[in-house]
Amino acid sequence: MAGQDEPRRKADPADPVDPGTEPESADERRRRRAQFLRELNEARELRERVQPRRARAARMRQQMRMRTFRW
Repeated sequence: MAGQDEPRRKADPADPVDPGTEPESADERRRRRAQFLRELNEARELRERVQPRRARAARMRQQMRMRTFRW
């Protein structure tokens, strides 16, 4: 994860938001998605360490949702 004093990364020139560029390849999309999921998992782990009671309650709610889910 980037540090607080590190400058923000500029937008990717192949970003699909920019209308004048070509669409990104499947490999680029998978790479970006993998990076996002890694950062998301890291954030969840950090949250569990910082707020253990709240994280435990969230896990319990998720387990209850999964138990009550019907196909």
